Amino acid sequence: MIDFVQLQEIVKQHLEQDRAIRSVDASGPTLEAAVNEAAALLNTHIRRLEYEIIERGSAGFMGAGRKDWVIRAYERVSAKKKKKVQEVHVDETDENIQVIQDKDGDAFVQCWPDGVYLKVTPPVGNGRKIYSAYAMQALNDRNVGEFDAKMVENLINEASGMYVKVADFNHNPMNDGMAHVEVDDSEMRVFMTIVPPGDGGADLTFEVFKSLLVQQRVYHGVKEDVLIHLADKPVYRERIEVAEGLKPQNGRDAYIQYHFETDQTKISLKEGANGRVNFKELGIIQNVVQNQKLAEKVPAENGIDGKTVTGKILPARAGSDISLPVGTNVRVGEADDKEVILAEINGQVILAGGKINVEPVFTVEGDVNLKTGNIIFLGTVIITGNVEDGFSVKAAGNIEVKGTVSKAELDAEGDIIIYQGVNGKGGGKIRAGRSMWSRFIENANVEAGNMVVATDGIINSQVDALKSIICQGKRAAIMGGRLRAGEEINAKVLGNSNSGTETICEVGYDPHSKVELERLLEIKETAEDELEDMRLDLQNLINTKKQRKSLPEEKEAYLRELMDRRQILSEELKKAIEGIEKVQTFMKDIQIRGKVSASTKVWPGVKVWIRDVKEDVRTEYRAVTFILENGLVRVSKYEEPDELAKKGLDGYSTH
Repeated sequence: MIDFVQLQEIVKQHLEQDRAIRSVDASGPTLEAAVNEAAALLNTHIRRLEYEIIERGSAGFMGAGRKDWVIRAYERVSAKKKKKVQEVHVDETDENIQVIQDKDGDAFVQCWPDGVYLKVTPPVGNGRKIYSAYAMQALNDRNVGEFDAKMVENLINEASGMYVKVADFNHNPMNDGMAHVEVDDSEMRVFMTIVPPGDGGADLTFEVFKSLLVQQRVYHGVKEDVLIHLADKPVYRERIEVAEGLKPQNGRDAYIQYHFETDQTKISLKEGANGRVNFKELGIIQNVVQNQKLAEKVPAENGIDGKTVTGKILPARAGSDISLPVGTNVRVGEADDKEVILAEINGQVILAGGKINVEPVFTVEGDVNLKTGNIIFLGTVIITGNVEDGFSVKAAGNIEVKGTVSKAELDAEGDIIIYQGVNGKGGGKIRAGRSMWSRFIENANVEAGNMVVATDGIINSQVDALKSIICQGKRAAIMGGRLRAGEEINAKVLGNSNSGTETICEVGYDPHSKVELERLLEIKETAEDELEDMRLDLQNLINTKKQRKSLPEEKEAYLRELMDRRQILSEELKKAIEGIEKVQTFMKDIQIRGKVSASTKVWPGVKVWIRDVKEDVRTEYRAVTFILENGLVRVSKYEEPDELAKKGLDGYSTH
């Protein structure tokens, strides 16, 4: 065995051989004060100090005989080899990466009945290891005078974190440390209060702490890390929580996960390619299609039972179930999808009264303007006001407008009904998959898959209908514009007394085919003109090349360009000719009689086309119908339109 003074000499020799040392002498009324003064003099942290005691202090008696502690402190100056460190970017949000916290090594001394034990822990991360003087001081603080110096040195080098006996201990069982365990009334929290040992008394170990808890029937929720820390560095005469019960966790209630926006007050603004917000596209309507998933129920979860520190079970409540909010035009899925709500029809999905509904009709209260934005709906749209300039309404069903339609776009797969009328101001577009009904149509472009009915007149408009165009009423006149219908055009008055306004009525063919024919004829004419212009240039270049055997580089490139363009135009011309022949054959094969009628008057200047035969009206007619007979347009007695068209707006119902 070696005494304290001899160990100091060994440590001093070790420091001289292994370290570059800076040292100061410091003093203070306590050892802690002397160490703090040395750290201040060396301008370093206390953890970087290694010191030896030159003279032990004494508090004296009643102030007499007091002596300061005198130490010699050292700061180790490390000569570390520089290592290349590869920088690694760590995303702090990645839960899979464990961040290592730096922690210095430490030394713990425990006095147990069979001896004095020392434990040395290694540093963590970039923490510093401890040195002999630190462990020596820990032993000195416990008044351990003689110990196995070689064992201490080995423990410091190994830093195994295990307690190892380094000295004998004169044990006095009467002065052992004590601990009091307190369990609260709910048996959910346990506190421990430690009383320090007296002279010769042994410290309490981790095993003793566990045994005391078992004596109090504390089996669950023990904080072993707290007990280990208390065994290494006891905290005396304080209530420390050492165990905690597990509180019950009630199960989560079932809830509905919606796949659409349930707050109908929200407006979604869309930004265009130019970076500007299009206030006409507000996204107010949430369209859904048949069998689309609208919502699903996330089932309730079972709770997790709790447990007191004594092992009593604290039952948890299971989550509550809820029913599916099934409203109108929706259904519950089948088989494995019984917790899913699906749309039964196309339409607008809304949440009303806690139920999910799909509405086949969307009603706009008021005008279609900046407040509503453009309307797109997979059902019928009813507008109680007007449709203002520049806005569009598109519906998979019908469109009903109680007011007027200005220079706007209406597009419906079904019927379009405009109660007041249309003033397109020379623009806009109205397309009905079936029929269109309106009081008047003025300066507008209209297209219908069945018929167009106007009760008060059609003025200066382009109107196409696959079946008929009917204008019946007190002021039912067709004045100006171009009207094309497959079967019939019928009005009270055709044209007007002002011959400057041209009124063209065309019947006896499919208007769509006629439009397609006109498009193909235009392509054919353009291609032929360009080919003719190109032919002269090509011929000149080819002749020049034959004479000179070659062309300048830019003219050679131009020749190749012309030849490529000629190939493209030739193909376009061929396709156009084939399309023209196909459309013309179709138009000849369809069996449509075709007629143009006026119940009151036909003014001179009206142009009547029946199939491909034209008639310019040169005299005034009354109550007549124009028909095609033997390749000529003939005038016959007036023929009434069918009953459906004569009903007009009052006889129409969206249902």
